[in-house]
Amino acid sequence: MHPVTRSSTRLGLRELALTDVEAVHAIYGDPVATQHLSFEPRNREQVEEIVARSVVAAAETPRTEYALAVVEQERGELIGFGRLALDPHQQRGATMGFALHPQAWGRGYGVETVRLLLGFGFNDLGLHRIWGARAPLNVASERTMAAAGMVEEGVIREHVMKGGGWRDSVVHGILDREFFPHS
Repeated sequence: MHPVTRSSTRLGLRELALTDVEAVHAIYGDPVATQHLSFEPRNREQVEEIVARSVVAAAETPRTEYALAVVEQERGELIGFGRLALDPHQQRGATMGFALHPQAWGRGYGVETVRLLLGFGFNDLGLHRIWGARAPLNVASERTMAAAGMVEEGVIREHVMKGGGWRDSVVHGILDREFFPHS
């Protein structure tokens, strides 16, 4: 499916474009924004590669990855990044991830972003199960996924190498029959 566009009252999802590098770098290069993500802050060149790969992946058939810009509708600004990656080991399953610029935090945009991603996965792609992982100390992400209807399922021990040490990941998941967009 290409191009992807999906919207809510305040936010929209759209395909990434090469012109989004600066806005994505403002998130992926920010130590605060990446504090709980699975990687260290990225430099501009790394972000250029990520965006370029995402643009190429969007045109692949079959498409297995959906890396999408999260855009604030009113101003048309990219404020985040969302991703669904189809799981090759699970029929009709996908992993989900998202990151928002710190200036967008605390406004409910995280819940809206997750609901948009889940709605796209379940309604447009016909998925059965979507799961995401968060850092154990990322309480905001815990609340966000719970508010979107995702259930904490367990811990993947020493899952991510970050800051010179291993970090666990807490898994949250949701099934198609459990998804209610405005829960």
